[in-house]
Amino acid sequence: MSSTAVQAREIGLWRKAVVVAYAASGLAFASWVSRLPAIRDGLGLTPGTVGLLLLCMTAGSFLSVSASGLIVLRLGSRRTIRTGSIMVGCGLVFAGFGTSVLSSPVTVAAGLAVVGLGTASWNTASNVEGAAVERAMGRHIMPRLHGSFSLGTVAGAGLGAWAAGAGVPVLWHLAAAGLVVAGSVTTAARWFRADATPAERAAPYRPDNFEDPSTGPIPLVRQVNDCGEAPLDNKRKIAQAWRDRRTLLLGVMVLGLALAEGAAGDWVALALADGHHQSDAAGAAGYGLFVTFMTIGRFAGTVVLDRFGRVPVMRWCSAMAVAGLALFVFAPVPWLAYAALAVWGLGASLGFPVGMSAAADDPAKAAARVSVVSTIGYGAFLCGPPLLGLLAEHVGILHSLLAVMAVLAVSFLLSPVARKLP
Repeated sequence: MSSTAVQAREIGLWRKAVVVAYAASGLAFASWVSRLPAIRDGLGLTPGTVGLLLLCMTAGSFLSVSASGLIVLRLGSRRTIRTGSIMVGCGLVFAGFGTSVLSSPVTVAAGLAVVGLGTASWNTASNVEGAAVERAMGRHIMPRLHGSFSLGTVAGAGLGAWAAGAGVPVLWHLAAAGLVVAGSVTTAARWFRADATPAERAAPYRPDNFEDPSTGPIPLVRQVNDCGEAPLDNKRKIAQAWRDRRTLLLGVMVLGLALAEGAAGDWVALALADGHHQSDAAGAAGYGLFVTFMTIGRFAGTVVLDRFGRVPVMRWCSAMAVAGLALFVFAPVPWLAYAALAVWGLGASLGFPVGMSAAADDPAKAAARVSVVSTIGYGAFLCGPPLLGLLAEHVGILHSLLAVMAVLAVSFLLSPVARKLP
């Protein structure tokens, strides 16, 4: 077998391993989110106290994602992802134990905090790994990688709806999910290669004459910059990324669409149950519908982006998310609310993947810039929903979701920052 064929095979295995990491993250997230009505009922919580419970996970997540750039640069993406997946698995078991056995909100909050600590750095490292395999393949595959996350959420939501309908205790459901997540990711991580081919010296494999019709060829990676300077140390790379105007604006653009995704993840099941008077199982199924259309949007994203480019697609995504969210809130009949979830899901589908690809346009600075955009995006994804819970105490769950629309308007206006760097 020729060296080119061997390299192509290794990259193929690398891509599949990264897909597993994304899908497992989605499975973990959807597993506990789909059982949120059961957790609420088992602990006797109000919308406000559910928000406080989520805030505990948010605190762990935000602490982790804020340090994720340094963590990934220090430990490497492989070790970060492995460690994060094990933490998430343990946190799911702890949250299930606190619900089904102890009936203790404090125990559940601690379990969710551990989930948050593991998930945030894991997801940042996955984006770094995904950007690296994208460059190595010479193709823009980030939307499909995030589509794998969505497939994981579809599977998790489907299993959650089944478990809720069948009366499976939260402990057994979350324990099984945690075992699958930790086991699959730690096994797949053996094929990760971003640490072995860092951006400063990577030599990407690509088909001959490859050029993306919308964004042009993916640039080669250089060991030093055009001035012949040596690479910056890790702390200076992170600090420089936080001072980069385009990177910060990309983060704010992602923020609105991430909040639309996160709000749906944490509140759709409860909004259907309380606002539209559906059963807990129907609420979990509604979240499954949302992530199904997110998945469709992400797998269609590569084709759509190639044809229309990043900027128009980001504008349409923001507009569709606003329209779907408004229709969901004001739907006079339940079936219309479910239809709105499809539009909302399509609108929210491409914010994260396009933001990550845009942040990684300069391969030598990809890890630092991806960590910054991830910190801002995941901050909205994680911090926004608990704050919506506090707002819901005063205006109700459905009407609290209208606050997301204002942030989506900012994402619409900032869409031009996603344009490919020259």
